[in-house]
Amino acid sequence: MAQTLTSTLARGMASGVGGTVVMTAFQKLVEMPLTGRSESYAPAKLVMRLLPVRPRTPEKRRRLNNVTHYAIGTGWGAAAALAVRAGLRGQTAVAAVFVPLYVGDVILNTALGLYKPADWSLEDWAVDVVDKLVQAEATGFLVERVGSGRS
Repeated sequence: MAQTLTSTLARGMASGVGGTVVMTAFQKLVEMPLTGRSESYAPAKLVMRLLPVRPRTPEKRRRLNNVTHYAIGTGWGAAAALAVRAGLRGQTAVAAVFVPLYVGDVILNTALGLYKPADWSLEDWAVDVVDKLVQAEATGFLVERVGSGRS
C-alpha cells in the first residue's frame, strides 16, 4: 500500500530522530572517549547565528543545542524518506541523502562563519564525516523498516 507524502515525511522524521539518537550514543560512547573531543555546540551556534536567540545560561544553551541537533536530524530523516519513496534503497539512498546534505551543511556553516574547514585536521574531518555518516546510516536503516511493511 502506497504511503501518502505526509506519512512518508512523518516516518522519515521519526527515523531521523532515531538516527540522531544512534549518532549521539556513538559520539558519547565511542568517538569522544577515543578522540578526547568535548561536546560540540555547533547546532546551537547555527540557531544563534540565524535567529535572535541568546540562551542566558549554560543549561539553556545545552537545551537549545539538543533541540536543534534533533531538529536537524528530522530534516535528514525526511530527506531519507523521500529518497526511499523515489525508489532508492540501501547505500544508494544513504549516499543520495548524505552527500548533498553533508556538503550543504559544511558550505552553510562556513558561509555563516561557524566552520573553518580549511583549518581542520584530518582527524577533524574524519570525526565530522564519520559522526554524520553514522547518523545517515542509522536513519536510512530505520526509514526503510519503520512503518514500511519491511522487517
